[in-house]
Amino acid sequence: MNTPASTQEQNTLFGHPTGLYTLFFAEMWERFSYYGMRALLILFMTAGTSGENPGLGLDVGTAAAVYGLYTALVYLLALPGGWIADNLWGQRKAVYVGGWIIMIGHFSMAISSVPSFYLGLILIIVGTGFLKPNISVMVGDLYPDGGASRDAGFSIFYTGINIGALIGPILCSFLGEDYNWHWGFSLAGIGMAFGLFQFKSGLSHLGDAGLLQTNLSNKDLTKRSRKFWSGSILLVGLIASFAYMVSAGVIPVSLTQIATGLGTAILVIVALYFAYLMVLGGHSREEKQRLLVILWLFLLSAIFWSGFEQAGSSLNLFAQNLTDRNVFGWLMPAGFLQSVNSAFIIIFSPIFASLWLWLASRNANPSIPVKFGLGLLGLSAGFFVIAWGAVNATLSPVSPAWLIVMYFFFTVGELALSPVGLSSITKLAPKGRVSQMMGIWFVARKAELATGDVVPQQGMCQQIWNDDVIFDPYEAASSSGPLTTQLRNMVISHPGVYAWLRPLIGRIRRWQAQYGPQPRPPVVDEF
Repeated sequence: MNTPASTQEQNTLFGHPTGLYTLFFAEMWERFSYYGMRALLILFMTAGTSGENPGLGLDVGTAAAVYGLYTALVYLLALPGGWIADNLWGQRKAVYVGGWIIMIGHFSMAISSVPSFYLGLILIIVGTGFLKPNISVMVGDLYPDGGASRDAGFSIFYTGINIGALIGPILCSFLGEDYNWHWGFSLAGIGMAFGLFQFKSGLSHLGDAGLLQTNLSNKDLTKRSRKFWSGSILLVGLIASFAYMVSAGVIPVSLTQIATGLGTAILVIVALYFAYLMVLGGHSREEKQRLLVILWLFLLSAIFWSGFEQAGSSLNLFAQNLTDRNVFGWLMPAGFLQSVNSAFIIIFSPIFASLWLWLASRNANPSIPVKFGLGLLGLSAGFFVIAWGAVNATLSPVSPAWLIVMYFFFTVGELALSPVGLSSITKLAPKGRVSQMMGIWFVARKAELATGDVVPQQGMCQQIWNDDVIFDPYEAASSSGPLTTQLRNMVISHPGVYAWLRPLIGRIRRWQAQYGPQPRPPVVDEF
């Protein structure tokens, strides 16, 4: 990606552009709001409608389906959010507008009514689609030369994400679970307000990063914008009509079926999008080769996140139903355990950032496929631990240590894969499509590659916890039960994915040999 000179000439702090820290704190507060609310979401939906702190009273299956649809759409809308940034607004405006929409969404959920709750979810979906892919692109803009410095910068940025993800669930769970659910949602909105303030006050440190770069005239830009928004309004109308017919019983389909089928729909959308780029995108041969690499990374990332994203749904229910949370007579909120992964990332992220730089200085930095393989192995190890823990929960709730050790392995895998993936997308993406490719990267978090029983999906966790019968831990943890069956399959499948990397490595090496040294050596050398 070519970056304007004014961006390249920024002041530095601790060896990194000053603008990195503006984005660091803005994203920290946005993740505070996102993960703080997420820690409450499925627990609030499954809480009874009576008592001092009433919830929605949904059965676990329905609540899990709503959760699955929410998380899927959050990441799916990153694709149009990236397109809008690349073609209409620029990343800076997309982040700012998205932040406002997210904040309004959280405060809408703070109102004690069912319509305002669902309206809040919709607003957060839309706002996150604008903000999430584009703030990461701006981080990449600050490192025009790429290389290990960019990887290290993304690792620091990732630390900010996880500081927010650490604090948010603790504070929001404390207010939401122990006092009032809507107080927790309000605190999430306050966190997003802090993020907006941080972003706005630090714009001067960003140079030209995030500004729209286009050769179109204002007239042509207005015409493109009008066409896009007209199409968007039509699409929203069709979705709203479909939702109304489903709720009215005209179309006999359940939320669970919709949540399960959405994973397949996402894969189809991504496949069609890449086909369009390859055939009609107007890209050079080299750019098409880079797009194919992004597609490979997307597939591997989707496998990783299909397991990792269980943290907010099935693993959160595991913490609530199968974990002994009694700490010296105080019942710890289940949402507190959502912060364990973030705590580990804060501890180990600087270590990994330094490790990549140290290895790069000795020409021993692992290739991107190797790092992705390590990420998948870490996830597999985590599921092995929790599957073992589920078996031990046959008679009584188990120690939180099972979840803590699992999250440790998840963290190792995440640090090997996610920051490196973010950095790689900014290097590989063709000019003018960086935000779109970043949107593709985030779509991978909900592109479930297995829509059956191989991967325990959010929309299917009613198979694990069924409110229609008295919960039987032994049945849930037995070798024939759905939970451990699915977890065992996760253990088996993820190491096997590492073998997929071998053809990728060979392909990239042949590409390198064919085309010789490239103008952007970090892109090629890392493979």
